[in-house]
Amino acid sequence: MSGPPLDESLAPMPDEAEQALYLRLLSDGGRLPADAVPADDRAVLDRLVRVGLVTRTDDSYAAVSPRALSGRLSAELRSQATRLLVRAESLPDLLGGLTQAYDTALPAPASAGPVEVLHDRTEIQHRIARLLSESRHEMLTAQPDPRPEAGLRLALQQDLPFLRRGGDIRTLYRGTALDEPGTVAYAAEVTRHGGQVRILDEPFRRMLVFDRHTAVIQAGPDRFSAAFVSEPAMVDHLVSSFERDWRHAEAVGWAEPGPADRVPERIGRLLAQGLTQRSVATRLGLSERTVAAHISRLRDRYGARTLFQLGWLMRGGPRG
Repeated sequence: MSGPPLDESLAPMPDEAEQALYLRLLSDGGRLPADAVPADDRAVLDRLVRVGLVTRTDDSYAAVSPRALSGRLSAELRSQATRLLVRAESLPDLLGGLTQAYDTALPAPASAGPVEVLHDRTEIQHRIARLLSESRHEMLTAQPDPRPEAGLRLALQQDLPFLRRGGDIRTLYRGTALDEPGTVAYAAEVTRHGGQVRILDEPFRRMLVFDRHTAVIQAGPDRFSAAFVSEPAMVDHLVSSFERDWRHAEAVGWAEPGPADRVPERIGRLLAQGLTQRSVATRLGLSERTVAAHISRLRDRYGARTLFQLGWLMRGGPRG
């Protein structure tokens, strides 16, 4: 079973051309006069020397046992690992002065009880950024509304470092997100770094949960008010709600959304399940007018005269 990829700067490995030349050298007795090296092989042979599988004297090249190379590299890697572990253990002390200055200048917000409501958008953004910077394990996010381009760029600047340091991000969007280029680009990038983004064709509320310790929910009809919830039972309830929605949500290919991921097709699929136009609009977070326009185009495409007939045809029923 192969292990994780090696850092080639720490343990350079021979590529296919180098391995092939090494095997040819062994078949020639493990030694080759320097003046007998073909011009096409000189660069490859020099790389084998740098890797450590071949040694050169004044007049010849000689194969080195891979066992010796393995022993040397193993010792070097163990030494490097020990230095990294010591460095990791010393980081809190090395950064102690800066940590103390941070805590002094930006003390943790005084607890205002199990629920604290903020009404200043900038303060809300700063508090969310701080919660993410101090989180270690997980962020759950539910985003039912379109996100502005500036907000998506800021989210990437905060989310990618969290993913790189081993955090887990799971995000829910409405199906309409598939028609928002900025959201698709954000989701593709987050997914590429290990995050998970799904689509939910049901109503849900905007929410963020950090390490299952603090939740942030919308406290008003707009984004200028947010409630920061730290009461354990309330946070557990919100997490359970998210997990239920996550199980009902659908994974899509964000890098290249396919035809089945597009909004008109999602509308058709919901109609095929027997939902009314109003129910479809509610599920997808669209206006009935928008849904009606999509349905009109689907009717033209399928030659359907009624919603019932459209649903029948989209389920694969024969045309009349």
